[in-house]
Amino acid sequence: MTAGDKLFSGSIAEIYDRFMVPLIFEPYARDLANRVARLGPQRVLEVAAGTGVVTRALAAQLPSGAAIVATDLNQPMLDHARKTLNEDPRIEWRQADALTLPFGDAQFDAVVCQFGAMFFPDKERGCREAKRVLKPGGRFLFNVWDRIAENDFANVVTEALAKLFPSDPPRFMARTPHGYCDQDLIRAELAAARFGTISIDAVDAVSRAPSAHAVAVAYCQGTPMRNEIESRGGGLEEATRHADEALQARFGHGEVAGRIRAFVITASS
Repeated sequence: MTAGDKLFSGSIAEIYDRFMVPLIFEPYARDLANRVARLGPQRVLEVAAGTGVVTRALAAQLPSGAAIVATDLNQPMLDHARKTLNEDPRIEWRQADALTLPFGDAQFDAVVCQFGAMFFPDKERGCREAKRVLKPGGRFLFNVWDRIAENDFANVVTEALAKLFPSDPPRFMARTPHGYCDQDLIRAELAAARFGTISIDAVDAVSRAPSAHAVAVAYCQGTPMRNEIESRGGGLEEATRHADEALQARFGHGEVAGRIRAFVITASS
């Protein structure tokens, strides 16, 4: 992972929330929030909250007495999330690094992280921090994407941009979002952080969009892959058009659909 992989600046947060969230994140947010709600927690910490898709799902499913602390490393993402849920008194917003959480030991019944663990520079340390702030018997629930070949839109866009930039292809999607899917490694890092029972479920879903163009905008302009495109001197619109054409060739015109797969991990403290 490069430093730019964690940079969600400028208009990326807004485009991410408008295009990427409904494209691939919402079904997994509902799934994760449902798993948390079944545990009946009173106090939940969300790390790497992004633009708040899981925060919104948690707020919809948890009872009025539950408290949610939503954190993210990127203040622009957190600012965007706060706009949609600022009136909910159950939610506290905090800028925080998942590797150095600003909370005391044994504070939360559940720690939740949606597609954020792959961005941790030190994943075992992130697991240790989650374990530290959990109460005895608490749960750490997070999800990660399977390899990029199992996620159609991300794979097609990455291959298309590799043709546009053959000498230095943008590899953000394969390198980071889809780069942390080794189940044995995940189990080992959780075990090293002294978690107890660990379960991993593969969850398949279908990603849908009104057009191939919407998918191209989502990936090229609403993720840190935008930083890669611009750093190579490429025109953002040209890259988006190139990805759009590749997606249309694969999935056709009009509404498009592609398979997505993620792993959902639950670890007991």
